[in-house]
Amino acid sequence: MSEQKLAAEVRTEFGKGFARRARMAGQIPAVIYGHGAEPIHITLPAKATTLAVRTANALLSLDINGEGHLALVKDVQRDPIKQIIEHIDLLTVRKGEKVTVDIPVHVVGELAPGNVFNQELTVISLEAEATHLPTAVEVSIEGRSAGEHIHASDLVLPKGAVLLADADALVVNISEATEVSDEEASEGSAGASAAAAE
Repeated sequence: MSEQKLAAEVRTEFGKGFARRARMAGQIPAVIYGHGAEPIHITLPAKATTLAVRTANALLSLDINGEGHLALVKDVQRDPIKQIIEHIDLLTVRKGEKVTVDIPVHVVGELAPGNVFNQELTVISLEAEATHLPTAVEVSIEGRSAGEHIHASDLVLPKGAVLLADADALVVNISEATEVSDEEASEGSAGASAAAAE
């Protein structure tokens, strides 16, 4: 994942009033923490930041008063109605450093005819290099049929990534597609009507 470059400004004001003014001025309040250092409170350009954090675990290269900071997006707080970003928590990282992240699991491929799948896990916990985080882990269901299971240990992880989730955790479960015939459906409703009449 390539890092997104953003210019940030240090802020000394806090509270809802300041946050509201900042958002009106096209800025998003944020805080950087980690490595035992004092948290740095900053504002980020709203438009560019909103685009940068569309992917999970976005990596940001920040210019704060001429000083470079590499940070991983850990939490994005949004307005529940307007969905605009209200605040961002960032974790300081270094090149080569390993971090723990939750990566989306994407199911790809087509099952054998007459089968359906149920995705039990939509994200998986991994340890990976902060500057080489995968955007997703793909799991192929191509040609698979009922009775097959895909566990966390079956996932093909990106180079350098280590699985932190339980290896036996069920990711995808494949079963036979069940179809209720018109005749069975009408018998069921007739039986229910008769039961109701009694």
